[in-house]
Amino acid sequence: MGARALAALPLLVLLAVPSFAQRLPTTVRPDHYDLTFAVDLARARFEGTETIHVQVDEPTTRVVLHAVEIEFHEATIGTGAARQKARVSLDQADQTATLTVPRTLARGPTEIRITYTGILNDALRGFYLSRAGGRRYAVTQLESTDARRAFPCFDEPAFKATFAVTLVVDRGDTAISNGTLLSDTPGPGAARHTLKFATSPKMSSYLVAMAVGDFQCVEGAADAVPIRVCATPDKKDLGYIALEAAQQILKFYNGYYAVKYPFGKLDVVAVPDFAAGAMENTAAIFFRETDLLADSKTASLSTRKNIASILAHEIAHQWFGDLVTMKWWDDLWLNEGFATWMANRPLAAWKPEWNVAVDEGLENQTALNLDSMKSTRPIRSIVKTPAQIEETFDAIAYEKGAAVLRMIESYVGAETFRKGVNVYLQKHAYGNATSEDFWTAIAATSGKPVDRIMPTFLNQPGFPLVEVSLACTGGRTRISLTQKRFFLDPALMKGAGSGGRWQVPLCVKTPNQAMATCHAMTDATDTLWIDGAPLLGSGQAGCAPWAFINAGAQGYFRTSYQPELIRALAPNVASALTAPERLSLAGDAWALVLAGRHTVADYMILASGFGKEPTSGVLSQITKRLGFIRDYLTTSATRPRYEAFTRTLLGPLFDDLGLAASIGDTDERRALRASLIGALGTTGNDPDVIASARATLDRALGGGEPLDPTAARAIVRVAAEHGDTALYEALSAAAERATSPEERYRYLYALADFKDPALVQRGLEYSLSADLRSQDAPKYLAGFLANPAGTRRAWTFVKQHWTELQPKIAISFGGVRIVEALGSFCDARSRDDVKTFFAANKLGSASQKVDQTIERINNCIDLREKQTPILARWLAGR
Repeated sequence: MGARALAALPLLVLLAVPSFAQRLPTTVRPDHYDLTFAVDLARARFEGTETIHVQVDEPTTRVVLHAVEIEFHEATIGTGAARQKARVSLDQADQTATLTVPRTLARGPTEIRITYTGILNDALRGFYLSRAGGRRYAVTQLESTDARRAFPCFDEPAFKATFAVTLVVDRGDTAISNGTLLSDTPGPGAARHTLKFATSPKMSSYLVAMAVGDFQCVEGAADAVPIRVCATPDKKDLGYIALEAAQQILKFYNGYYAVKYPFGKLDVVAVPDFAAGAMENTAAIFFRETDLLADSKTASLSTRKNIASILAHEIAHQWFGDLVTMKWWDDLWLNEGFATWMANRPLAAWKPEWNVAVDEGLENQTALNLDSMKSTRPIRSIVKTPAQIEETFDAIAYEKGAAVLRMIESYVGAETFRKGVNVYLQKHAYGNATSEDFWTAIAATSGKPVDRIMPTFLNQPGFPLVEVSLACTGGRTRISLTQKRFFLDPALMKGAGSGGRWQVPLCVKTPNQAMATCHAMTDATDTLWIDGAPLLGSGQAGCAPWAFINAGAQGYFRTSYQPELIRALAPNVASALTAPERLSLAGDAWALVLAGRHTVADYMILASGFGKEPTSGVLSQITKRLGFIRDYLTTSATRPRYEAFTRTLLGPLFDDLGLAASIGDTDERRALRASLIGALGTTGNDPDVIASARATLDRALGGGEPLDPTAARAIVRVAAEHGDTALYEALSAAAERATSPEERYRYLYALADFKDPALVQRGLEYSLSADLRSQDAPKYLAGFLANPAGTRRAWTFVKQHWTELQPKIAISFGGVRIVEALGSFCDARSRDDVKTFFAANKLGSASQKVDQTIERINNCIDLREKQTPILARWLAGR
C-alpha cells in the first residue's frame, strides 16, 4: 500500500513491525466468497465489493486477512442488527489487513463485507494489465501469494472456499472466470455490462481466475465437457492444435482417474503478457501465447510437443492441485511433481512416436543435475515468505518430484500405483493433503514399504551414487553395491561426510536374464546374486559379463561402474540398452567427470560410440556435452582438432539424413537432423553446414522455400552464430512481421546467437526498448549471457542498466533466469563479481539460485583446470 493512498484514508493504520511467518490465525475460516469487480481498463484500476462467509471457531474481536495494494473503503463484520463496522490496520511486511470490531464475534457463521479499490499493475502478478493489438486487457496470475492483490482474502492453500465471481466490464469486452457464465446483462450505464459466473467448487484462493478483454474462442468437447481455447481476435485460429490436444488429454484422464473431471467446463486462455508458462486456475487455465498458440500448417514438432505437454501438465493439475491441494507450500511437489509425472501418460498413449520415455529421462537428468549441488534443497522445504515460496518452483519440485513418483510407480507396478493414486484423490477430494497422506495410500494399496522409501527421497537433499562391481563365484554373478551421496564438488565427493542414506528401489538387467530383477537397497552396502544361466543367444552357461542396475531408467540415482564393466557393456550399448537407459548411462558418465571421478577422456570414449545414435533426445544430450567441452575445455591449439573429431563422429549420420527434409521423413528423423545441424554447425564448425544453413535461411527470409519447421531453430542458430549485420537486420525484421508466436520467438531469440561484438551490443540495447515485452526480457537477456561470445559484454550491460531493467527482470522467475544464465562464466574474477553484485542487489526469490550459480562456476573452474590437459592428450593420441 503506497503512502499516497494511506494519506487519503484515515481509517487505515500502517504497522511497520517486521514479521516473517506471514501465516494467518486459524480461528476464522472462509466458506464462500461473493466477489464483484468493476474493471476500468482505461484507468488501470478496479472497484471491488466482496462478502466473505466465514466460520468463527473461537470468540474474537479481530479477523486477519491477506491484502496488498488494496485501498479499503469500508469493512464490516456481522449480519443484520449484529453487523459492526471494522477498523482496518495494514501490515505491509506481512501483507495483511487486520479487521477489528468493538464487540466480540461469537462462534459460528458470520459475514465480512468489504468495499475497496485495486490497481491493474504492470508486474504480471495479481490482477494486472496486459496489452496487445493497441488495446488493454485485464488478467489474473494469483499463484502463489497474489490473490491478496486482487481481493482481501485468506490467501493460504488450506483455507479452501467456494467463489462466485461477477465482472462489470466495458460493452465491447467479454470475460472468463472459473465458473460457467450464468448471465450477461446490460449496465450499469450504457457503456457497461455485467457478467455473472457460476459458483466454483471448493478451492484455494490462488486458483481464482479472471480475464477481461475481447477474447475469442475455438470450441470442442471431451466426454461431454465443453472445451474452449481462447485468444485475442487476431490469434484465435492458432488454437486448433491446443484444442485437439486438450480433448485427447481430458479423455485420457477421465479414463485414468476414478474421479471424472469435476469442474463442468474447461477454458484455456492465451494471455498476451504472462510471466509463467501456464497456470492451472480451476476450469480456466491461463497460458503464455507461445506455449499455447501455433499455426496448424507450419508448427514444428517441438512446438506441438510443448503445447501438448504443458496442456497435459495443467489439466493434470485439475486433479493434483485443484481438486486435492497441498496443505502448505512446503509440499508444493504434491502439485508440481504430480502434474509433471502425470503429463507424460496421455502423451505416450496418444503419440507413441514421440518417445515420451526419453523425455522422462531428460526430466530426470534435469533434476539430478540440480540435486548434485551442495546448495540444493530437499523436496519438502520450510518456506514462510512469498519470496521463499516462489523460490521452490524449481526442478526439485517439478522434475525431482516426478522422478521419485516414476521410481515408486515402477517399484510397485503401474496398475497398483494407479489404484493408490485414486485412493488418495477420493479421500482428499476438495480438501488438502500432505506427503504422508500420499505415501500412506500407496503403501496400503501396494503392501510395499513405500512409506519408508519415499521419506528418504523427500526429506533430505540430494540423491545416492550407487557404485557397482561384479564378480563371478561358482557360476553365479555377485553384484556388490555401495551407496553414498553424490556431489558435483569433487572435494565433497571425496570427503567422508558425503553421508545421507536412501532406500533405493533398483532393477538390474544382465545379458543372462530375459527380465530385470528388482530390489530395494536399504543399507549403505548390499549384494545381489544372479544365478548362472545361458548367456542370451549363446546357449552357453556363464556369469554375466555386465550388469545395468537402472533398468528402465526409472531410478532416481546415479551409477558408477567398474571400468572393465563399462568396457564389456560398450559394444552392446545400442542393442542391450533402451534409449532412456542409454540416456541415463551417458548422463551418469558425464556427471562422474564433473565430480572428478572420471576423466573427460573416459567420456569421450563413451561418446564416440553414439555417432549413429538413432534417438534424437539421446543424441541431443551427447551433442550438448560435446558443445560444453568445446567451449570450456579446448584451447586455441586444440580446438581445430576437437572440431574435426566432432565432424568425423557426426558426419556419417548427417550425410545419411541430409540437410533438406524429405516427404517420407518421420518426426524422429527430422528431429535427428535438427540435432546434427546444430552440433555440426556450432561445435563442429563445419563450413559446408554453415554455408548451407545460411543459404537456406536467406532463401526462406527472401520469400523462397520455407524452413522445415523442426530444423528451423537449428538452421537459424547456426546461421546467426556466423552471421553478419545483414542477417541480424533480416532476423529482426522477420520477428516483427511474424504471424505466429513460434516464428516470432525463433527469430527474436536468435539475436542472442551472434558473435560480432557490435551486433551483441545492438541486441542488448533492444532489451531497453518498450517493444520488448516484460515477459520476454528475462529469456532474451539470458540468451546473451549464455552465449560464450557475449557473456561478459552482456553482464556488463545488465549491471550498467540494472535500474532500467528491474521492472522487466522483477517479474516472476525473471531474476532466476538471469542468475541461472550467469553460470556460463568459468573464471574466478567473474564469479567474485557476480557474488559481489547480488550481495548488494538482492533478488529475494533467486537467492538460492545465486548460490547454485556460484557453485556451478566453481565447478567449471576446477573442471577446466584439471581436464583441459587430459583432453589435449586424448586428442593428440587419436
